[in-house]
Amino acid sequence: MTLSFFDQFMSPMLLGIPLMALALLLPWVLFPSPASRWLTNRLLTLQGWAITRFVHQIFTPISLGGHKWAVLLTSLMLYLISLNMLGLLPYTFTPTTQLSLNLGLAVPLWLATVIIGLRNQPKVALAHLLPEGTPVPLIPVLIIIETISLFIRPLALGVRLTANLTAGHLLIQLIATAAFVLLSVMPTVAILTTTVLFLLTILEVAVAMIQAYVFVLLLSLYLQENV
Repeated sequence: MTLSFFDQFMSPMLLGIPLMALALLLPWVLFPSPASRWLTNRLLTLQGWAITRFVHQIFTPISLGGHKWAVLLTSLMLYLISLNMLGLLPYTFTPTTQLSLNLGLAVPLWLATVIIGLRNQPKVALAHLLPEGTPVPLIPVLIIIETISLFIRPLALGVRLTANLTAGHLLIQLIATAAFVLLSVMPTVAILTTTVLFLLTILEVAVAMIQAYVFVLLLSLYLQENV
């Protein structure tokens, strides 16, 4: 039983072929495409309003040089939200529970912000490794600590997204299993457990959206430091 709880995180296979690519491509099919009419439907209007608010909130503190990232970060947030939300459906696979995928998204984008900072303003980028007013004996130690914290950033991005989604999925499966087992033994307790499961599912929907937003927000903060 313990091992079966983790089977949901295994990459699905069909005839020995991994379906990870299909799970990654499916969200793009679900996005509504703009129509040629002057008046669009409610879904497109809501999507446009949400994207406008997100771009305004994320890129207001960033200088004009960083606004080139607006399309990339907005697309990434919509993509992560779609993957996380689709993973909450029954008998589906959540690619963002895989640490390798999350690190594959976090490391290149983090590295791009660091390279931009070193190319455009190398003195300012290197100055982040040594806080102003540091005592001379502590300079070597602080440089090492700040360097380590800099390289831990992409790992923290990937682990945060993976851990939150994995914990939520495991908790949902544990409570659903308990409700199913208790249904024939203690129906009243099973109903209460099902209510808790329903509330937890609503919470996981919020977590799926919040974690995608936090992932992109932290990337924008890294970009703000280096632009």
